[in-house]
Amino acid sequence: MAPSSPRRRAPTGAAPRRKTTRTKLQRVEETSAGGLVVDRRDGTSPHAALIGRTDRRGRLLWSLPKGHVEAGETTEDAAIREVAEETGISGRVVAPLGTIDFWFVADGRRIHKTVHHYLLVALGGELSADDLEVEQVEWVPLDELAGRLAYADERRLVEQVPRLLADTA
Repeated sequence: MAPSSPRRRAPTGAAPRRKTTRTKLQRVEETSAGGLVVDRRDGTSPHAALIGRTDRRGRLLWSLPKGHVEAGETTEDAAIREVAEETGISGRVVAPLGTIDFWFVADGRRIHKTVHHYLLVALGGELSADDLEVEQVEWVPLDELAGRLAYADERRLVEQVPRLLADTA
């Protein structure tokens, strides 16, 4: 075992060590809404529309469609609009799925985002990835959702979908 080196003391009269100062980021609250739209119209097992977005590392990550609540909109209205914009499918809210909140830093701001998620049933439309923020859109069987979703909080929300669908049948 090597002998330990003696501690060094700063010489008398040396300049004190500088403390690093952090720039305090502006804190911003943001509210979004979205959800899971389920198609059970054709009598087969239900499928849900997921969106794929490419992250900064170039990975395709699957998630629930969501976006900002606009002025004068309820979170339910925003969820219906965002699901339609990002998937091409119009839907009707049948139940709340829950709320997820998280923090991130962007544009020199510390953002606290709260996302309200809803379960929707499909009313019409065609699956489409025309939204600029979306790379891909797919119908995914309900029992494959957890394996496809990139975020644990969203996986937790969709666990209750079979029970909620049974309650609304």
